[in-house]
Amino acid sequence: MKTVKYLLAFFFVFLAVFMCGCSHSAKTSAEKAISKDLDLLKNLDSDTTMKYISYQELFPDSENNAELSDDIKEVFSLFFRNFDYKILDISVDQNQKTASALIRLTTLDAEALAKDFISASLQNEILETASGEENTDKNSNSLEERYLLLHKLLKNNSYNTAERNTSVQLINHGSSSEPDWEITHSASLENDLVGGLISYLSDPDLVPPDKTLDIYLKTLQDMDVQQMANYLGLDSILNTSDSAKNAIASALMEQFHSCFNYKITDTSASGYSATVNAELTTFDSDSILSQYEEELNTYLDSADAVIDGSQKRYNKSHELLLDSIKNNEATITATATFHLTNDGASWKLEDAGTELGNAIFGTLTASPVPEDAAEDADSEEISDTDISGEATEDIPSDDDSSDNTSDNSEETE
Repeated sequence: MKTVKYLLAFFFVFLAVFMCGCSHSAKTSAEKAISKDLDLLKNLDSDTTMKYISYQELFPDSENNAELSDDIKEVFSLFFRNFDYKILDISVDQNQKTASALIRLTTLDAEALAKDFISASLQNEILETASGEENTDKNSNSLEERYLLLHKLLKNNSYNTAERNTSVQLINHGSSSEPDWEITHSASLENDLVGGLISYLSDPDLVPPDKTLDIYLKTLQDMDVQQMANYLGLDSILNTSDSAKNAIASALMEQFHSCFNYKITDTSASGYSATVNAELTTFDSDSILSQYEEELNTYLDSADAVIDGSQKRYNKSHELLLDSIKNNEATITATATFHLTNDGASWKLEDAGTELGNAIFGTLTASPVPEDAAEDADSEEISDTDISGEATEDIPSDDDSSDNTSDNSEETE
């Protein structure tokens, strides 16, 4: 009886050791399978990168109508420069056909990268609109353009690393004695491997309304005269088609760049709508116009204005406006309210050109010099030309005078 008990005890001990050995073997082989793939990512293997992360997955709404260049494929190599991982735990089920591993991933700070990407995309969109480029939406939405922008950010910026835990599922395509583990692909694993970049890029609130307005205002400061005229709809005041208006436009831009400043004070958001208040400091357009009107009235009351005629009076009006702008030192700080909407992808400023133009240029959103003054000047020139022509027709030519003299002689005879 004692012998049977000893044999049973020995059997259970052997079975436990055997099971532990099998379990340890299964865990070891599963761990090797995980390390094999993740080491390739760590060593910047582009084929493995494409195996786990689809290029289309980052931007599912993009128009993929072009073959990706080698430079664009380098994006993930740049992203995984500081990639690392640590296997925290592995569990294998009893039949050893599936396994689950808990892994701590170290990736680039994808949230910071996504914020930079959305901000840069909006800035490019604003500048494309200001430059009058066609098919802006199509250009911005192409997969190639988006990856080129991502490539630029990864090349030029430095990002910290971030850690996150992820669960990896495996399946055994082999046997218990000769396991062949393979990592099961999933959307959540793809997202975790890139530090959550996929989910960050699809978050419509990642860049909030106040930060969005900040992008609009900063981009304005980078615009040239023509871009600002196009974007803000200020053709009548920033029209560079003639030298007089060109000088006025340049003077206004100097005023803008010398004194423009802003401070975003508060934000209120409800659903897909938001209002953002900002204190804007810019040139005092009322002061400029007041000085201009005073100088203009003094001139119009003078004898010179009568003598000059319409064209000279029109030119003089531009000169006086230019002087008023150049001599202005007055600034004004006022609170402006901006309205933004969320289109499901990101926040955008409603009627951006009009709102920004009114806030910055105030009463100078249109030229104070009436265009009909130019028409009157042109009419006067045409009228003078007609009068000159008619007078010329009435004056007899030398030949006509000669003929008349001859006729008179004959009548006398």
